[in-house]
Amino acid sequence: MIQQTLVLIKPDGLKKSLTGNILTRLSETKLEIVAAKIIRVSRELAIQHYWHMEERPFFEELIKYIQGELHGRKKVLAMVYHGENAIEKVRTLAGATNPEEADSVSIRGSFGRITTKGLYENAIHCSDNEKNAEREIKLWFFPDEIIVDMYNSEIKEIDNFKKKVWK
Repeated sequence: MIQQTLVLIKPDGLKKSLTGNILTRLSETKLEIVAAKIIRVSRELAIQHYWHMEERPFFEELIKYIQGELHGRKKVLAMVYHGENAIEKVRTLAGATNPEEADSVSIRGSFGRITTKGLYENAIHCSDNEKNAEREIKLWFFPDEIIVDMYNSEIKEIDNFKKKVWK
């Protein structure tokens, strides 16, 4: 089944110069990168991305983490991987969310850690299912930033500027 998944190399991964290592591991999936950009994560984007964690006591730390406030590296590399069983392939390579529970050869097992405050620094995010992948991709990318058509979109005029947007 052809799928797409959002992949983020988080601020800790960028600060530790792990981008090349992570991309090399992800290349094992034989999936295609159909979108990529470096982005400064706004508070609004961070809250929308982690909306499901809002009631957790560590929510505010999580928001600061994805925004790069904890690492002095206020950016994220956001990508969309596309291809056969993309979600499962990327999640298998990424490993368990908790770096201590992740297989040592996985990305999180190799490069992740848990801080003394208990925050997971796991270097990478990847969508966990098709519904979340669609929500996350639409949150992080405009249709024109992706080189394949994957979801319904339309052309809208915004401030006298026409832009392709998600329906």
